[in-house]
Amino acid sequence: MDEERPLLRQAHVSHVLDTLHRPLRDLRISVTDRCNFRCVYCMPKEVFGRDYRFLPRRELLTFEEIERVAGVLVGLGVNKLRITGGEPLLRRDLEVLVERLARLGELDLTLTTNGALLASKARALADAGLTRVTVSLDSLDDEVFRSMNDVDFPVARVLSGIDAAAEAGLPVKVNMVVKRGLNDGSILEMARRFRGTGHVVRFIEFMDVGATNGWRLDDVVPAAEVVRTVGEEFPLEPVERAYRGEVAERYRYLDGEGEIGVIASVTQPFCGDCTRARLSADGKLYTCLFAVRGHDLRATLRSGADDAALEQAVRAVWERRADRYSERRTEETGELRKVEMSYIGG
Repeated sequence: MDEERPLLRQAHVSHVLDTLHRPLRDLRISVTDRCNFRCVYCMPKEVFGRDYRFLPRRELLTFEEIERVAGVLVGLGVNKLRITGGEPLLRRDLEVLVERLARLGELDLTLTTNGALLASKARALADAGLTRVTVSLDSLDDEVFRSMNDVDFPVARVLSGIDAAAEAGLPVKVNMVVKRGLNDGSILEMARRFRGTGHVVRFIEFMDVGATNGWRLDDVVPAAEVVRTVGEEFPLEPVERAYRGEVAERYRYLDGEGEIGVIASVTQPFCGDCTRARLSADGKLYTCLFAVRGHDLRATLRSGADDAALEQAVRAVWERRADRYSERRTEETGELRKVEMSYIGG
């Protein structure tokens, strides 16, 4: 990566606020709607089977188009870019995109992955300018993990990816979606495995994202229960949030062996501080993880519009934003048709 290339847009930030005075700080960028797993809470095989129609390549944003959108949003105050999917490492030459995005400024540039391809990609991603990586890992029990990813993929290969990322100098967070009766028995094992390694485990409440994962409130393991379960073996104390809009509540081990996080969108909604927008792989901008529809930026990009017009389009979307889905959630809202997480990114 050429260290002499100038950083763009950093000196010209024009902040934008939504109707609830929430700034735009975080952009999640989905680079593909495809995944090599069929996790039961995200892309169940009975829906995303052999006949499922994924986006054709021509409908995906190019790396140049993604860079343009990201650059415009950095100019509106975004300081964190997270590359997601689907499984983002299925997108060919992803390190090229990372290098492009790294030139936009002193940003927190991260990647969320299932870890299946990470062992072979970690060094190139780090060299391109990635600042850290989040790996989804829902159990250390191989039988449970294989049943959850539903493609018979072994835990050991994900752990190898985590090790490779650490060896490449990338800080690692490990995300575990906890579903009652499926993998809640793995909570303590996950805490034990990563305690003292420098890797932070974040336990995520099973959420009603999309319309295909069969979400029920009874399946949710509350974050407070997770903290209690871990704390009974390894005493914990709460840690102050590092910044406005941080989604995880953090707890550190009293003996100094690291920390865990819990993401409690269901039982402790954090909509009031949500600063995140999401860009789908085909160029639609979403202002909520639980959104029904997005705003088409690809059409703007491909119409020949300049960056000023693109900025105005984004500004108009964000300034009208009033999303508070998790605060308004009821049993009934779980039945609403919403965009799938594999399309919008986590």
